[in-house]
Formats: sequence, C-alpha cells, structure tokens
Amino acid sequence: MSVAVLEYRKVGMEPSQHLRAVPDSPPTVSRHAPDPASVQRLDDLLVASGRGSAQAFEGVYTAMLNQVYRLALRVVRDPGMAEDIAQEALVEAWRKAPTFEPGRGTAKSWVLTIAHRRAVDRVRREQRQRQQMEAEAAVAEREATPAEQDAVVERDFAEFQNARVRTAVATLSDKQREAVELAFYQGQTHVEVSDQLGIPLGTAKTRIRDALTKLRDALEEV
Repeated sequence: MSVAVLEYRKVGMEPSQHLRAVPDSPPTVSRHAPDPASVQRLDDLLVASGRGSAQAFEGVYTAMLNQVYRLALRVVRDPGMAEDIAQEALVEAWRKAPTFEPGRGTAKSWVLTIAHRRAVDRVRREQRQRQQMEAEAAVAEREATPAEQDAVVERDFAEFQNARVRTAVATLSDKQREAVELAFYQGQTHVEVSDQLGIPLGTAKTRIRDALTKLRDALEEV
C-alpha cells in the first residue's frame, strides 16, 4: 500500500473515491480570471486544514486535484505517473498545511508549487535511474570486451604465423618447395612425391628433409 493511500486514510479519506475525480484526459484549462471569493475560500480552507480539519482539506483536495494533475502531466508526460504525483503532492500539502502563510501567496500557488517540485523530482529520479541502467550496461559491455580483444589477438597471431611460414617457404629452392607442397599441402607419401616428380625415392626424401631443415632454421630466425 502506498504512502499516499495510508495518508488519505489517516485523515478519513478514501483515495479510490478521489481517483474517480481525475478524468481520463486532461480537463480543459479555464481562460477566465480567478474568482477572488473562491481564492479566499481556498486560502481559508487550507488554513483550516493546517489547524487539523480533515473536512477543510477535503475541500482543498477537491478544488485542486484537476489542476495538480494537469501540472504534473505537463512535466512528466505520463498519465499514470501524473496521477501518482498528484496524490503525493496533495498528501504533502496536507502534511505541510500548518506552514501555509496566506500573506505570502495564495493556497493555489502554494499547492501547485509543491506539485511542480514533486513532478520535477520524479523526472530527475527517472533520469538518474535511466543513467544508472545505461552505466551498468556500459560496464557489462566493457566486461565483455576482453573476450573480443582475445579474439582479435588470436586473429592477429594467426596472421603473423602465416606470414612467418610464407617468409620461410620463400627461402626454399623451387625443387624443395615443390616437394614440400606435394608432401604437406597435398598429403602425398614419399613414394607418391617420387612418382609425381619423376625422381628416385631417395632424392625425394632428401629434398623433403633438406626443405624441412631449412624451414625450421628460417622460422627460428623470423
């Protein structure tokens, strides 16, 4: 149960009854000049509320609910959130009613100031929460980065190794390179290399052995 609901029940009000006073769409803003009598009456009601009259605050609540809601809606742009803010602001007005001083402003402006502050605070809180979520997402992304960096390192190392092998193979003679390519890239046996090149088996073995020795020495130097 929200604090707002608890506060309403403390003063003998049932919030579900008042929520029906909030229209589905924002009411039309009146363009008429304020009635001095109604302004004075609202001031008197808020003063009486500050002296502990729940009935007087019922009048303040009824008179101000729509205006407080519209103000909150203009700030937060969310009907549900604006409804919550309107309730919270009016609860705060009830709590602080003893501090209202008619000589320093009207009850209307006093209540709307509370509502505006509440709405702005809600927007800032939502922004902070969004920024926190974005920050946490950024941290999660940074935590995932090492794996991506490892992949880049692996790729770079593979390219480096391939470059070393190409450099080493370039040091072989044409006959040695031909024998190595048949034996290791095409998977032929010594006998098949001998037949393919038309050379004695011993010569094929010697070319392959000499080529491997030369490759090993070249790779150690690179």
